[in-house]
Amino acid sequence: MEVSMCGSPEPTPEEEKLTVRDIAVAAEAQTKEGDIFYLITQSFITGACKQSEDCDSVPENMESDRWWQDWLEYVNQNQTNDGPSSEHHDSANICTLKRPSAIDNSDLIYEAAVEDSTMGIELHDTLVEGTDYILLPQEETIGELHRKACEIFDLNSEQVCIWDYFSHRKHALMNDMDKTLDDANIQMDQDILVEVIDSTGGCTSSVQENGSAENESSVHVEPSKSGFSMGGGFSTSKGFHRNGNSGLSQFRELDKPPGTSGVSTRGSSGGLTGLLNLGNTCFMNSAIQCLVHTPEFARYFREDYIREINWHNPLGMVGELALAFGELLRKLWAPGRTPVAPRPFKGKLARFAPQFDGYNQHDSQELLAFLLDGLHEDLNRVKQKPYLKSRDADGRPDEEVADEYWANHIARNDSIIVDVCQGQYKSTLVCPVCDKVSVTFDPFMYLSLPLQSTTTRCMTVTVFACDGSALPAACSVTVPKQGRCWDLIQALSNACSLKHSEKLLLAETRSHLIYRFLEDPFMPLSSIKDDDHLAAYKIPKFVKITKFLQLIHRREEQDIGNGKSTIGWKPYGTPLVWPISSDDVMTRGDIQSIVHKMLSPMIRSESLGHPDISDTDTSSAASDPPRALSPTEASTSSNLADLKHKKSGSSKTTSLKLPLQLVDENNACIDLSVGEEKAVKFSSTSMSILVFVDWSQKLLDSYDTHYLENLPEVSKFGTVTKKARTEPLSLYTCLEAFLREEPLVPEDMYCPRCKERRQASKKLDLWRLPEVLVIHLKRFSYSRSMKHKLETFVNFPIHDFDLTTYVANKNNSRRQLYELYALTNHYGGMGSGHYTAHIKLLDENRWYNFDDSHITPINEEDVKSAAAYVLFYRRVKIENATVSNGAQSSAGRNNFLPKM
Repeated sequence: MEVSMCGSPEPTPEEEKLTVRDIAVAAEAQTKEGDIFYLITQSFITGACKQSEDCDSVPENMESDRWWQDWLEYVNQNQTNDGPSSEHHDSANICTLKRPSAIDNSDLIYEAAVEDSTMGIELHDTLVEGTDYILLPQEETIGELHRKACEIFDLNSEQVCIWDYFSHRKHALMNDMDKTLDDANIQMDQDILVEVIDSTGGCTSSVQENGSAENESSVHVEPSKSGFSMGGGFSTSKGFHRNGNSGLSQFRELDKPPGTSGVSTRGSSGGLTGLLNLGNTCFMNSAIQCLVHTPEFARYFREDYIREINWHNPLGMVGELALAFGELLRKLWAPGRTPVAPRPFKGKLARFAPQFDGYNQHDSQELLAFLLDGLHEDLNRVKQKPYLKSRDADGRPDEEVADEYWANHIARNDSIIVDVCQGQYKSTLVCPVCDKVSVTFDPFMYLSLPLQSTTTRCMTVTVFACDGSALPAACSVTVPKQGRCWDLIQALSNACSLKHSEKLLLAETRSHLIYRFLEDPFMPLSSIKDDDHLAAYKIPKFVKITKFLQLIHRREEQDIGNGKSTIGWKPYGTPLVWPISSDDVMTRGDIQSIVHKMLSPMIRSESLGHPDISDTDTSSAASDPPRALSPTEASTSSNLADLKHKKSGSSKTTSLKLPLQLVDENNACIDLSVGEEKAVKFSSTSMSILVFVDWSQKLLDSYDTHYLENLPEVSKFGTVTKKARTEPLSLYTCLEAFLREEPLVPEDMYCPRCKERRQASKKLDLWRLPEVLVIHLKRFSYSRSMKHKLETFVNFPIHDFDLTTYVANKNNSRRQLYELYALTNHYGGMGSGHYTAHIKLLDENRWYNFDDSHITPINEEDVKSAAAYVLFYRRVKIENATVSNGAQSSAGRNNFLPKM
């Protein structure tokens, strides 16, 4: 480090304080070997009296050695004194501090070094920065750059033109001698272009509008670790000689520089600069590198993006986030490999998003979401957002509704972020009661895909048709081991061919009673044990259900206790369920009819000729063994029973009475075999209506109830049937799970037709895809009691990620093909892990691992791992199919299966 000792100008105290502060803050993030700093004594140093035996003696100039403390008091005096600071004061009791005298740093160096001019400046070896001295960086100016360029190349100042040559393109002529390199936006270790002015007084080149130069005789000065070094990254060797006016022979003469405006990533032209870890900021570094290496953003922020900043957007950050990100991006794309400390950017981030303040570990996806949204608002081209209300679909074609929604969205949101990252999906909500369908088309910035468990579980459930259309049947389905009740219901619905007008009510039975209804679709399947018994009841979907009638079966059993034998009614079999609407007025005869219908599939065939099953005469001459009816016969029998009940009239007692007893709200049993016209009063507090049917032997001769007995366990063989899936989880599988119909919590939908909140189902479909598709793999789950990370390996495609078959817009005939170019990784557990990024430099067609400040090349096969967290895909440009955001194309549609 070169040390310079000099004084400073005398502006006002406040101006001087601000100047020094800005210089120190700016240099803190870019300090490197070779930078020049001013060294100022902080306090009296013990080394100054090192040769004295009595170190308790204090030199007379001790107070003057505390120059830095005196200066701090001088520039901060306005904080304690009223009125402006002034070097002069009058006699009116205005006491202001004067600026400290010239700096005397003699106490910091050995006296022998001062006396011997042949020796270099040598500091005491016991000095401690911050205690004995402080360092202030030199603020380099363009004028200083001109002076040193003239000194190095032995030129007069009138003979030199210096250009900002960022990324090998002429950007600006650096002729404002008072402007600092930082104000001129000269990045660390970037190239500058020194041109020699010819004898006519003009430069030897002319600059075209695109930044390229013609007829150029110029010198390109590259950074070097040896030789002369300047702040701002300008450095070269002094070993040169002049060769007339044709240039400098030991420096290579540039040919015509490329005039391309594309993103250059090859070699030293940029793209391989790391970010220093400021303390648990790897989450930020990995996300920033992926955004910085998104070609559309790299091009945009390296051009004149400032003209698009929305300074007055109340939803934005008054342009400060965009400016901080743009400045950081330019530094990362500057030539060279010196890591950048993103302190200014982190400061802006903490200001506008306090959740990211401090040095705790955070979720890189949450940061990414904030950055994309914040950059969009800072760069929103819409200055005054119009109020637009989207109309309901009302049966209009999806294409028309989707275009209307997108046009309304663009009218309020128009930025580079929308251009590149935003797509559109179709959202369909269905009311479970009135079947009202609500369709909207909403924008998305990224897709958060669930990770399906790699292990599955086979579950067996007995399905009952409450309307008497079929006999009970056991159904075995395979579901994710860590799935939810919704997954089980969906699998059962597909396996039992559930009608559109039906839904399943899941229940757990214990001791021949319903223990609980499993109505929460989000309940984890892990709460269901292998030896539990489950029943699924088919019930009407579009009925306003407030209560469930539970038909509990009982039969006579002998109970032997205390040496006595008694006969009593005890539950057996599996209860049947029927939904009851609160609007219905039920009579005892109505309940008799309902029960008949539920039991009709179990009527024995020989009983068809004897519908009066309550008759005491149960003799039968049938020679064939009794059997249950087929579904067709059961339906016929049920219809006959209903017909007979209707023909009997409301005042006529029928002979189709079953021994039923209703449990009222006082736990008293009401005989339903008499008084069929009497209305039944249900409990206002209970959701269940309990009805007992007592199966005498005579009644069992007419019904085959073995279908209700011996309900199978959920998993008879326990863990043996828990089959581990050996194939890796595919990204396509994750996408399909994301697009699958899901339940909503009841508070999430208000049905305009029912005028009530309903637990609707929601179905998402991709409609319009962006140029850059960001996919978030939901590895982290949070609950009130614990945090969990899924280490599941997801097999994601690097090339040919084909989404054609997943786009619901069938009028879009082009092929939706994407290629991976970046991703973030998370290693370790919750709160203590580490983030990195894998990024492909497109011009080099090579992958690199960005681990904070360390960047290393990697093979493409090493890109995939179980640590992959956020994936960045770019649309593959296909001929005749380059219109973005799902617009129609003339390309023919290719239908094919997704490939890995």
